[in-house]
Amino acid sequence: QVQPVESGGGSVQAGGSLELSCAASGRTFIDYNMAWFRQAPGKEREFVAAISWSGGTTSYADSVKGRFTISRGGAKNTVYLRMNSLKPGDTAVYYCAATRPGILVVTTTGYNYWGQGTQVTVSS
Repeated sequence: QVQPVESGGGSVQAGGSLELSCAASGRTFIDYNMAWFRQAPGKEREFVAAISWSGGTTSYADSVKGRFTISRGGAKNTVYLRMNSLKPGDTAVYYCAATRPGILVVTTTGYNYWGQGTQVTVSS
């Protein structure tokens, strides 16, 4: 059973940076596609970024393109989300998700395993 565990959330002022991490509890991530989603209060969970099992392919939501970077480390068993130039609109609970390799998908239904989430709050 793959169990993602997120860390690194917190509070930051607009324009600041944060880096989220997602580590594996249980089975490793090395052969899974990974993604970050976020959910703001009263809104649906939305796609942020995804990375293939090899790290060779990435995908980003238009709203974060050029500001956020997804990467893999720790022998591909940890996934990071570097968030720069943060805006108040980025405030949300951020979730790490995993799925078996294939086409990189950007929908919640494409992911089988989810973490508990970590809060990111950006103040103006």
